[in-house]
Amino acid sequence: MAPPPPRRNLLPKDRFAFNFGSLKTQNYHDPVARGPGSHTIRTIAWNPTGQLVATGSADRTLRIWNPERSQVKYSTELRGHTAGIEKVVFNPTRDSELASCSTDGTVRFWDVRSKTCVSRLDVGTEAFTLSWSADGSTLIVGRKDDTLIPISIESLSTPTPTTTLLTDKPPTATTATPPTSIYRALEPHQQPVQTNATTFSHHIATAAAPDLHLFATTGEGTVKILSYPSFSLLHTLHAHTSACLSIALAPTGRYLAVGGSDALISLWDTTDWICRRTVSSSNGGAVRGVSWSFDGRFLVGACDEVGCGGNGLEVFHAETGESVYTVPVGGNANSGIPAVAWHPSRYWLAYSTTADGSGHGGLRIVGAAGGNL
Repeated sequence: MAPPPPRRNLLPKDRFAFNFGSLKTQNYHDPVARGPGSHTIRTIAWNPTGQLVATGSADRTLRIWNPERSQVKYSTELRGHTAGIEKVVFNPTRDSELASCSTDGTVRFWDVRSKTCVSRLDVGTEAFTLSWSADGSTLIVGRKDDTLIPISIESLSTPTPTTTLLTDKPPTATTATPPTSIYRALEPHQQPVQTNATTFSHHIATAAAPDLHLFATTGEGTVKILSYPSFSLLHTLHAHTSACLSIALAPTGRYLAVGGSDALISLWDTTDWICRRTVSSSNGGAVRGVSWSFDGRFLVGACDEVGCGGNGLEVFHAETGESVYTVPVGGNANSGIPAVAWHPSRYWLAYSTTADGSGHGGLRIVGAAGGNL
């Protein structure tokens, strides 16, 4: 599947606040949210074309939204997990294939067109992280016992490069699609230290360069750069003074962003692995998620701790480290922002809020309710 076309109207830093600030925010309310704290959205993922967005919640709700239509009747709930959803990720090469993991010890693969689970793999104990290789052929699962499990995805057919937008029509027998891939869990790799989030490099394996780079954050404040599939250690980044919790590689590949429990995001130059700068939200709190804008120039961090959402969600300019805009999230001192995710090809920003006594929290998308970015 071809990637989304690049946007021509890239925002310069000095125009970002004015243009991005003019966008309107859309709220998406899930009726299964029954009370404060029960429906915290822990993870958000856009599909490659940006036409769908997935959310996974603490109450095991997994839902696919059409960002253009906020009513829940245009969304789809994918049922199967028996415990909280920890992570959702779309296959970067298939816009309708979603992977999810849960503390129920399973990883599930979904076809969001037919609204069905096409594969379920038992990975043992609680799974809480997922990362997909750039070509969609490998998924790394991270368990809470610091074990990394590769899953190979062998495609049986050519993926269809179109997305069927969700409607309120129920699926029919004709919408079901046969399995198009074989999913196999490979040998698990126990890590010697507490291991948190992972992400792959953008490299696609070739005969001349068959190995991939896998980045793994640790509780020791380091990032391990591993060779895949051997899992041999290539390099260690001493990134933070406390645990590294989240990680994201810029779409351009220029910077690796690492979020820590010290409330900092460090930005590492991938050419020489030197930390160029750190950014930090005035709200403080452990950075449990990091997301880049499609152009690799702006980034945000997520923090689910009490108070992190009280003063808004800060957007940083990667090249200077400046805070260029604060999204007013309408929270109070008790609110947090557990998950953030930039749209893959435009300046739309999805984020979730925790229930803070004034509402149920849920998904919000800056830009989806109006604006020309």
